[in-house]
Amino acid sequence: MTDIAPRPGADTGGDPGMDASAGRLEAYQVKTQTALDLLALATLWFVVVPPWDYAPDVRGIAWAIRIALSVVYGIDLAIRSILARRPVHYVLANPLALASVLLPPVRVIFSLRLVRSMFQRGHLARFLLAATVLVLNGAVIVYLAERHAPHSNIHTLGQAVWWSLVTVTTVGYGDFYPVTLPGRITAGLIMITGLLTLAVVTAQVASGFVAQGPRRAQRRPQPQAAPPEVTLAELDRRLARIEQLLTAASSSQAPAEAPGDGPARE
Repeated sequence: MTDIAPRPGADTGGDPGMDASAGRLEAYQVKTQTALDLLALATLWFVVVPPWDYAPDVRGIAWAIRIALSVVYGIDLAIRSILARRPVHYVLANPLALASVLLPPVRVIFSLRLVRSMFQRGHLARFLLAATVLVLNGAVIVYLAERHAPHSNIHTLGQAVWWSLVTVTTVGYGDFYPVTLPGRITAGLIMITGLLTLAVVTAQVASGFVAQGPRRAQRRPQPQAAPPEVTLAELDRRLARIEQLLTAASSSQAPAEAPGDGPARE
């Protein structure tokens, strides 16, 4: 499913140049992977609606977009092949990347990485971005499937976008609805996306509120423990103890005067 890139420390025959090349290839993929996956996800509607199914007035635009995608993916594959320093081996080891150049909708397979990363903790912004792209894709697919269908009430792209927003937020006004099988399947996927988005956003917000409690408790100064109260009974026992100690000390330091110790008399 994913592109194959040589990992640092892989078997490169001890060649420092191969190690440096692997590092450059990995750095390039890290910088471009998300953008290319997002581009593939944004053109998801190409998988469902091929260019020859468009109206004659926009069929040329569809083919132009398809050719532009092939050029972008071809340049990306060429750069990665050059950075790998083994172009033929790299291309043969990545048949899906080569297929995506000839058939751009294949690239959607790689965008599954972006969808999978949506459910990783801390990726709320990426999740919302991917969910938005999926909803817009659904709007385009429904528009293309419903625009000429009998008894359909979705005839413009604006109506399809409004319907997708109402559906993904689980409001469901019912003013627009799909009547074709592709449109209803797309509607079901948009409903699932809306439920997942609601669950993830709710979990993230709740997690943020829960995490604020311990942080505030750590910043708050801890109150000092109050000294224990001394009762009257305890005070009487302490005074009696002190009196006993003083009596014992005075009796041991002042011995009784022995007879004959006084001055001699004549």
